[in-house]
Amino acid sequence: MKKIGLTILLSIFLLSFSYAQDYNTGIGIRAGYANGLTIKHFISSNSALEGIIASRWKGFQITGLYEIHNRAFNTERLNWYYGFGGHIGFWDGDNTNKYWGDPGESYTVIGIDGILGLEYNFSEIPFNLSVDWKPAFNLYGYNGFWGDGGALSFRYIF
Repeated sequence: MKKIGLTILLSIFLLSFSYAQDYNTGIGIRAGYANGLTIKHFISSNSALEGIIASRWKGFQITGLYEIHNRAFNTERLNWYYGFGGHIGFWDGDNTNKYWGDPGESYTVIGIDGILGLEYNFSEIPFNLSVDWKPAFNLYGYNGFWGDGGALSFRYIF
């Protein structure tokens, strides 16, 4: 009986690494104007939650997003997605660019985010690659629209 249970458990584990179009969770790096880490977890067949921790302007920002995924261009393993969420960030003013804050000042921001992207899940290896645009609007702190939130993400998927 233990061998049957172990065989079933091993089979489920191996099937979760099938690297088809869908995956459950992906963890990786995000590179753009703000660089950091990303984790995406699907909560249904076409909706996911994504968390991003990014570094920028001598500080960091934490973002949470809800995303809807759909097949793109009727191509297997290629998806487009859109979503929304929020962020909180902390940073020191950048002494080299007056538009990113005042020298010597510290900032805390809270705001809302949108996201629009395209991702490809490789079939041969357990990775995916995505490119997105993530505009944000700060409601508290250093107020205003940030439209430069584009990035390239590379995730290990399982």
